[in-house]
Amino acid sequence: MFNGLLGARSNAPIGGRHPFPSFAYEIASAPREVMVEVSVVVPVFNSEGTLGPLCDRLDAVLQRVAKRYEVILVDDGSVDRSWSVIEDLARGQRARGIRLCRNYGQHNALLCGIRAARYGVVVTIDDDLQNPPEEIPRLLEQLTLGHDVVYGTPQAEQHGLLRDIASQITKIVLQQAMGSETARMVSAFRVFRTDLRNAFDRYSGSFVSIDVLLTWATTRFIALRVKHEAREVGISNYTVAKLLRHALNMMTGFSVMPLQLASVVGFAFTLFGAALLAYVAGRYVLQGTPVPGFTFLASTIVILSGAQLFSLGIIGEYLARMHFRIMDKPAYAVRVSAALETERDE
Repeated sequence: MFNGLLGARSNAPIGGRHPFPSFAYEIASAPREVMVEVSVVVPVFNSEGTLGPLCDRLDAVLQRVAKRYEVILVDDGSVDRSWSVIEDLARGQRARGIRLCRNYGQHNALLCGIRAARYGVVVTIDDDLQNPPEEIPRLLEQLTLGHDVVYGTPQAEQHGLLRDIASQITKIVLQQAMGSETARMVSAFRVFRTDLRNAFDRYSGSFVSIDVLLTWATTRFIALRVKHEAREVGISNYTVAKLLRHALNMMTGFSVMPLQLASVVGFAFTLFGAALLAYVAGRYVLQGTPVPGFTFLASTIVILSGAQLFSLGIIGEYLARMHFRIMDKPAYAVRVSAALETERDE
């Protein structure tokens, strides 16, 4: 079973002229020709109908701006004919293919592809053609200005209302995990220097967020407005429930914010209990009668018990993460991986 490829043109360094220490958000003008070596990583899940057109458009763009390039298609446990399509593309020297043992999730598949990348710049793009490959040159141009990570933020997302709300919640959580305003502008369409992966080369956890891992290596982010096209084939595999689950995984996997929240809740209810005790004791001293009412006492117990269980639940989530780490559960496992030995230069 073959999976592999490349394509090509002429040369240019990836260096920047001056560092960009903080996040910026802008709309670029017409891009210059930027000749780099590019690895395009595409997580694939049930996308047999879009892989061929995607590779056609990637070839047309990258042959113009890349000295050499490769397209890495990571099949994340598809149940349709996606792997057969990837094999056909590989035989035609148009893509490298990696097939995972089961569905691990988009970010896990991306991590696998990023680690397999052979060239100096990585481009990540979805398999549904909602991110136009024609926008890649604009993102590549920003790397020459000293940025390390460039996000292609949609001008207007083509999703439903509930999906958009869930996406915004995820980005708010991601902002806390990343500790940067960049998080509000992240997308699956991104370009970054391949050597950033050295910062998370030894990461082995089963809960993966590429955006958080990139912050381990750099703070030089930027985002550009790009087109976001309506999905023409199939339906999105990212449901509201999956987005919320991803947000929970990021909160407990890459941030201590929930533990801090539990501490604040515990402290607040301690103050509430102290105030309640003062009220009961004060009324007894001043009026000589205790506070009547079983309802009052029961309500107080329920509130305090709820706060305790809430805090214990958060601690339990962190213990679960530690449990999976101790088990050394992998982020992914590869079933089939092969690459052509010959490269095509143009």
